[in-house]
Amino acid sequence: MLPNPLQILAMTQIALGRWARALFILFVPPILVDAAFLFMTLFFFRLIPYRIVHYVAYVGGSVLILFATHTLWELRQRSGDQAGKSPTYSLTAVAVAAFAEVTAPGTWIYWLTVAGPILAEARVHGYWHVVPFFAGGMGGFYGAALVSTCLMAWGAGLHKAFKKHLILIANVLLLLIGITYIARAYLSR
Repeated sequence: MLPNPLQILAMTQIALGRWARALFILFVPPILVDAAFLFMTLFFFRLIPYRIVHYVAYVGGSVLILFATHTLWELRQRSGDQAGKSPTYSLTAVAVAAFAEVTAPGTWIYWLTVAGPILAEARVHGYWHVVPFFAGGMGGFYGAALVSTCLMAWGAGLHKAFKKHLILIANVLLLLIGITYIARAYLSR
């Protein structure tokens, strides 16, 4: 139910009026991440231990906490608007958010428990048999990401004080998501 780091970055870019950058953030890094997971699942599915999700949660939580802490520190040095318009902030943020997507437990759970067995079935019955599942999943995922990000940005635009502090709010949310990843991994050991 929580937005992922890439959606949060896209939302801040939409709030700043940078739609092209927001669309890039919403689509290009996730497609690259999904392509890497597709490749890994196709060729190495049987070698990946299911327990890896537990350890990935620690890494993903740590990445989000470090990224959010660094960005919050940067915000102390300059205004939130300056940080949001900085090209370095955008490139660094997108790279870290994409890495956070790779280390998100949900990504691993999906590819190991849903997509992996479906691709294993496709080896037996043919890959065209599963194309509708993956096409529908991608359309649903990316469509939902676009719609929910636009709704969040629209909601942020309704209240000027919220829009003014959007980067601060987004990074506090990333910090909380990171803490949640680590807490869930710790509690589920």
